[in-house]
Amino acid sequence: MKVLVINCGSSSLKYQLIDSDTEESLAVGLCERIGIDGRLNHTPKGQDKVVINQDMPDHKVAIKMVIDALTDKDHGVIASLDEIDAVGHRVVHGGDKFAESVVIDDEVIKGIEEVSPLAPLHNPANLIGIRACKSIMPDVPGVVVFDTAFHQTMEPVAYMYGLPYECYEKYKVRRYGFHGTSHSFVSKRAMDILGLDPDNSKIIVCHLGNGASVTAVKNGKSVDTSMGLTPLEGLVMGTRSGDIDPAIIEYLAKNMNKSLEEVMNIINKESGVYGLSGVSSDFRDLEAAANEGNERAQLAQEVFAYRVLKYIGAYTAALDGVDAIVFTAGLGENNALMRGMICKNLGFLGINIDKEKNSIRGQEQVISTPDSKVSVVVVPTNEELAIAREAVALIK
Repeated sequence: MKVLVINCGSSSLKYQLIDSDTEESLAVGLCERIGIDGRLNHTPKGQDKVVINQDMPDHKVAIKMVIDALTDKDHGVIASLDEIDAVGHRVVHGGDKFAESVVIDDEVIKGIEEVSPLAPLHNPANLIGIRACKSIMPDVPGVVVFDTAFHQTMEPVAYMYGLPYECYEKYKVRRYGFHGTSHSFVSKRAMDILGLDPDNSKIIVCHLGNGASVTAVKNGKSVDTSMGLTPLEGLVMGTRSGDIDPAIIEYLAKNMNKSLEEVMNIINKESGVYGLSGVSSDFRDLEAAANEGNERAQLAQEVFAYRVLKYIGAYTAALDGVDAIVFTAGLGENNALMRGMICKNLGFLGINIDKEKNSIRGQEQVISTPDSKVSVVVVPTNEELAIAREAVALIK
């Protein structure tokens, strides 16, 4: 089967066409500046990137351009639309309505709409992509994979907040967690690499990128995760504050003479390592600045590493021990310095890092020494492949 994987943002659309038999990516691309002017970056397997500048007034036009690129006689990878057997969509929030991936129908679309207030920046954009694909490819089955679904195995003790119970009953305020597709894929791959028993394993996955989260995975299931009702909770991130005293919001609103919306914008888009450093949300820029003596850039790196370290410690306790710690996503896969900073204080777990093995970028590697009591491994995430697998399983 050939599965087209779609990941819609408000003004962008990422896609990948995957052959499920070989699990190879036949083409990958990105539609940018939808509703502004429009640019399609399309890279067929084994070929150079093709850039197409063309007006994209909406996502339906963007999807049509993706289909045209995939079937183009020069840079296409399929002869016609008929070769696409399924479309897999990433949807950020499924609330407690969706505990697993589902085949798209009218009821599913209605359900996604109902939980959209929990992710107002993400779900509406995801729905635009779903509707555009249904319009252009009405006979091709679609599957939705939810970022929150993997975490629906958490027990109430892990997902409930210390708020009046009616906040949960009436408004569904609870921890949901995100990056679930990545955490699921990476934890399963780590078990394979290390030869762990899926029914008797304790893994901590550190998905570290501009958005970052840590998940405790016991026997293949999520038992706790750092993100909460929204992707703002948890680790210090690129531009997000992560865990803070909630009273800070009121305090800043009063003292800075700002509205609730303005303070929330600060916490979401002007905080994290960007706010701490005053340099960038990109850790490559932070590392370069720190090497030049920028103390705030160095502080931002240390704060990030310390927060990850604290979650690893907490989840080791929650799991009653740990077999493996896994690093993934852009920063986790590629930044040896940050992995080293995080693992530096994990000697109490019997962890020793092999500096030479830790120097790798973007490839699978056990970076702990053979005598380490807990394995540390780098596993590149592949959310698109995970979505394609879910789509094939459901369609078949």
